[in-house]
Amino acid sequence: MKTILVILDGLSYVVAYDAMGYLHGECAAGRGRLYSLTCELPSLSRPLYECILTGVPPVQSGVVHNEIIRLSHHRSIFHFARAAGLTTAAAAYHWVSELYNRAPFNAAEDRHTLAPALPIQYGHFYHADHYPDSHVFEDAESLRLRHQPDFLLIHPMNIDDAGHRHGLSTPQYRNAERHADGLLSRWLPGWLAAGYQVIVTADHGMNDDRSHGGILPEERQVPLFVFGDAFTLAPARPLQTELCGTICQLLDVDHDRPACGDLLR
Repeated sequence: MKTILVILDGLSYVVAYDAMGYLHGECAAGRGRLYSLTCELPSLSRPLYECILTGVPPVQSGVVHNEIIRLSHHRSIFHFARAAGLTTAAAAYHWVSELYNRAPFNAAEDRHTLAPALPIQYGHFYHADHYPDSHVFEDAESLRLRHQPDFLLIHPMNIDDAGHRHGLSTPQYRNAERHADGLLSRWLPGWLAAGYQVIVTADHGMNDDRSHGGILPEERQVPLFVFGDAFTLAPARPLQTELCGTICQLLDVDHDRPACGDLLR
């Protein structure tokens, strides 16, 4: 089944639970479910993009801090999908391009990607943390309508940016999450109507020091919302390392990564 993965960068579970009214409304209507997920360590962005997309924790992938600029040493969802002849796309921060397409990122060449031979065939990659979330979703929808990808990654950064500027317990951080929830209310119904399975999660959370990277619950606990006919909506205890394999199961492609069977019908 076609799948969209939304990674809302820096979204802490405690604030997602309070602030994301639209997603909770879809869950209350029986069309989705919220789970709590514990991110791997260190609770940093590039290591956890790699973890989510390959199923390999940072201490095994070697991507253990944000300044490691190289291609991944592991196969990702994009690789598994391409090996099965599926179409891939991403509207995401440029570190994703550096992990799976080309490194280092050259904005003039890589920002708008149209490269059928690469793991991420079609992409809009941004490199400013304040690049508006609204634009990221519009970039993603453009890719979806134009290329009909089987797997689409959408990765906005404004929640994380607000957390680094203001901290966890602030109106700015909470309102950035509410804004993302509002954007999802615009796009999610259309994705579901088009037959996509949709996962909304985060790489890591945020703390009151305006940072993350450690083991505080607000840094490690992140939400996992699931929507679509393929999900059981039953109790489950998914792991962040199981997201790659679970999405490969949704895509019906061969893979060798752990998956959370309790999530899927």
